[in-house]
Amino acid sequence: MKNPRAKHNFQGRPCAITGVGAYVPERILTNAELEKLVETSDEWITSRTGIKERRIAAVDQFTSDLATKAAERAMKMAGVTADQIDLIIVATLTPDMPFPSTACLVQRNLGAARAAAFDIEAACSGFIYALEIGQQFILSRTYETVLVIGAEKLSSIVNWKDRNTCVLFGDGAGAAILQHRENSHGLLTAVMGADGNKADLLSMPGGGSACPATQTSVSDGKHFLRMDGKETFKNAVNAMVSAAHEAMRRCEIDITRIKCVIPHQANQRIVDAVGDRLKATPEQLFINLHKYGNTSAASVAIALDEAVSSGRIERGDLILLVVFGAGLTWGAAVIEW
Repeated sequence: MKNPRAKHNFQGRPCAITGVGAYVPERILTNAELEKLVETSDEWITSRTGIKERRIAAVDQFTSDLATKAAERAMKMAGVTADQIDLIIVATLTPDMPFPSTACLVQRNLGAARAAAFDIEAACSGFIYALEIGQQFILSRTYETVLVIGAEKLSSIVNWKDRNTCVLFGDGAGAAILQHRENSHGLLTAVMGADGNKADLLSMPGGGSACPATQTSVSDGKHFLRMDGKETFKNAVNAMVSAAHEAMRRCEIDITRIKCVIPHQANQRIVDAVGDRLKATPEQLFINLHKYGNTSAASVAIALDEAVSSGRIERGDLILLVVFGAGLTWGAAVIEW
C-alpha cells in the first residue's frame, strides 16, 4: 500500500503531534438538572442530541484557565517545558475578553516568556484551523515547538431560557504540542472551508462593532448564542462529509485505512449521519458527546486526548478529524499517530 502522505504538505519537514491533553471543569450539569431550568426532559434531550450531561466552569474560571490546564497536560506528555514553546495558538469563540488575546493570558499562566501568542476564531472548526496554522510554522522551520489549544466557556454565552440551545453546550479545553520528529509523519493533511453567506445560521449578534453592548442589546438577548438548528444540521453533514473525502483523497486512502474517526461532538444525529455517509463502522467512530455536549473548538481536541489515553489509538494508526461550526466553517484532518 502507498504511504498516506499528502504531497503538498511535505515540501518542508513533517510535523508530529508529540503530546495531547484535555481539561473539563468539575461541575457536571445533567439533563435532570436542566429539567428544572427550562421546559425539557432527559428523554427529549437524549433522543434528539445524544447528550446526557455537560461540564460547566465555575464563575471565577475562565477560558484561559481551562486552556492552561489542558496545555500543561499536553506539555507533560510531550516532555516540553514552558521555555521551549515558540508559539501559542488558541482557538476560541469565548475569549476571556476581546483583547488581549486568550493566548497571551495562557502564555502568562504557563510562564512561556519566549512564545509568540495569538487567537483564532473559527468556532467549532477552530482546532483543525489552528493545527494547520501551527503546522506551517513547523514545516517552514520558523518554529520548533508550537502549542495549539481549543478552549471554550460556552456557558457564558448560552441563554439558559432557550431549551433549543442551552441543552447542547458545555465547557472544556484540549491541547496539542506540534514538533518535528524524524520518521514521524504526524499531521498528513488538513482541509479547511467556509461559507460566509450562511453566517446568520449560527451566531452571537452582540458584543462586536456591529452591535456594541447597550442596555437594549442586552435586554434583547443579542449577547447570547443563536442557532437555526435544522439548517445548521443539513449544512453540517454535507460539509463534514465533503471535507473528510477531500482529506482522504489527498492522502490517497479510503475510510477502510482509518483506525479512528473523531467527528465534531455536536449532536448524535449529525455524528450518525456523517458516519453513515462516510461508510465508517461503529467501531471506527469515537464519541464522547454524551458526557460533554458540544464544546465547540475544544470538541475534537478533548476527544483526541480521550481516544489516545483510552488506548483506542496506537502508534502508526491513521486518525480522521472532521468538524463544522459557525461562519459557516468546516474542516477535516488526517493524522498518523
